[in-house]
Amino acid sequence: MLPQVDPDSKNKKSGLWSKIRRLFSSSFGTKNGRDERPIAQDLQDPRKGLAPSTPMEAETIPSPFGSTFSTSMFAGARHFILENVHIEASQHIYHTRNGQNQYVDGMNIQFCTMFSECAKLIGGQQGWEMLLENISSNAFYDSAARSDPPKCDEDTRVEVIGEVMDWITNREGPKRLLCMTGAAGAGKSALVKTIAERCSKLGVLGCAFFFSSQDPTRNDLARLAPTIAFQLGQHNPTLQDYIRKAIEKDRLIFTKTVKTQMESLVVRPFQQFHAEGVQLNRFPHIILIDGLDECSHEGDQTELLWSIKHSLLDSDLPFRIFIASRPEWPIRHALGTNPPGYLYHSTQYIPLSDKYDAANDIRRYLWRRIRDIGIQSHDPRAKDLSWPSEKDIEKLVIAASGQFVYAATVVKYVSERHSSPVDRLQTVVNWTPEAGQLARPFEALDILYTRILSTAKELYEAVDDAASFSS
Repeated sequence: MLPQVDPDSKNKKSGLWSKIRRLFSSSFGTKNGRDERPIAQDLQDPRKGLAPSTPMEAETIPSPFGSTFSTSMFAGARHFILENVHIEASQHIYHTRNGQNQYVDGMNIQFCTMFSECAKLIGGQQGWEMLLENISSNAFYDSAARSDPPKCDEDTRVEVIGEVMDWITNREGPKRLLCMTGAAGAGKSALVKTIAERCSKLGVLGCAFFFSSQDPTRNDLARLAPTIAFQLGQHNPTLQDYIRKAIEKDRLIFTKTVKTQMESLVVRPFQQFHAEGVQLNRFPHIILIDGLDECSHEGDQTELLWSIKHSLLDSDLPFRIFIASRPEWPIRHALGTNPPGYLYHSTQYIPLSDKYDAANDIRRYLWRRIRDIGIQSHDPRAKDLSWPSEKDIEKLVIAASGQFVYAATVVKYVSERHSSPVDRLQTVVNWTPEAGQLARPFEALDILYTRILSTAKELYEAVDDAASFSS
């Protein structure tokens, strides 16, 4: 740690200023004379008032400006503070970061020298770096952490995708919030993933956040606002700079409520960005949020919906927000009709289970996927054009009860490469109860899961017994 500079001592202050100038002599174009000597020789032992008997060896670094500077004063130093330094407005300290030369004036000095060690002076860690530490990259629509994320087949969910895309492209539409609800397994995440890909191709995707109850980085609201701000800032360096400044102004922002974070990291930076005369009709304006019900606490769901209304919808920002969720109490309360919920008048509502019959989509999905499995199979029966039979497919469609998760589970089970798809499909059909025997929508799925797990257990035990016998 360097000794603090006495603000009342002009000599000491000017002496320290001289040291800083020599340290960054490349910025001032000095190549010779005293500025080329190691600063370590000027540092005095405070006990004796004399230079150290064995001065540190200075390292000389070439600069892109054709000069050199000494680094011994801060060699190997990290995270230290230089206080009470006055820099005249006419003077500039240059620094290099990501290959770009910049300068700062005044009291706060934040710079990174051209060698690998970063000396962080007054102001400490950069705001954008702090933001990166508080986002959830797993929540991106194209994150590798979301292994094999589902998405809609090309000719399925055509009607609902069409309705959503019409709402997205109508920037002037009065209802800026679209809520789509559906039961577990209805295919909501696949729809949102498909919508995200289309929006990305059109250049209108501002950001996306996929909640997951199983992932601690995206099962609550802690990283939501930072992740949204990060993705929005990626679209424009000026907006990114406003977000960075907001964080540096309030370094405890990540400990505050989601509404406060939305205001500080999204709303105000965007308003400042807009005040510069930017044409917002070209800025990516879609915010996608999937799995609101995956928040760990019901209170988080209410807090997020409330924050969206008061921070994003009640402002003059151009964003249109698409939320997909199970129809749990917070969203039912917000969208209620009698009495009208607080989001009722500003929301377009798509209840998947009530508005769209998924039977035809599930039928097309099963036909295509099972036929593809047959074509790649080594079982000649699977290559026969009569397989699978229409009767078997129809039985599976009825058992699915509109839930894509049932159809997807059947396909995954049949696709096991080490078995015959014909035999596996017949097994599933045999497990499947007739339409009149189904008492609950998910009963067929319960039976399917139970049978799959029981079969796996029997096979495992058979292998274990064989191994024990051979030993």
